[in-house]
Amino acid sequence: MNSIVLEVDLDKIRRNTARIVEGCHAQGIAVLGVTKGFTAIHQIVTVIGSQRDEAGDEQRIELITAGRHYQRNGIDYITYDESKLTGLEGTTTMLKLYDDYVVLVRLGHIEQRQEFRKGERNSCMYVTPYGTMEMSVATSDVTMAFAKGNGRITIAYELEIEGRWQSSNKLAITIREEKTNGH
Repeated sequence: MNSIVLEVDLDKIRRNTARIVEGCHAQGIAVLGVTKGFTAIHQIVTVIGSQRDEAGDEQRIELITAGRHYQRNGIDYITYDESKLTGLEGTTTMLKLYDDYVVLVRLGHIEQRQEFRKGERNSCMYVTPYGTMEMSVATSDVTMAFAKGNGRITIAYELEIEGRWQSSNKLAITIREEKTNGH
């Protein structure tokens, strides 16, 4: 007999809620109440990231993990947990898919909010347990082919950290509905 166990970590919910409220207050936004609820389709998320440095050396990393897809106010959201493999263990990544750009949000041990808009340069603060640094991306391409919870997102960009060029990057994210019991 199969059973499903749902564990709710109330301490994490309290900490995350407090962080959201503090962030809102810092921006002059009063928070009356915080609720969260959604229905999600379980997905398999494959993330392939490649970097080419100034010497021309390329590094590639691939993560295959369970994720979630949902839609709110006409915007598609993809979320997944990072792993040791990516160096971001303890971090949840959320992708917000707009018509012509993508916003990447990371919360947990690493905090980041990065926009990828074709032909634009955007900066963010990359917060780690060891310190904070400015990260900028100059996005050369954003493509999305997404329908019925399945699809592919590709982002090509140049990365700068603290104003210094680091690498040319490509991020390819494939999302597909999780198959259960062969269906």
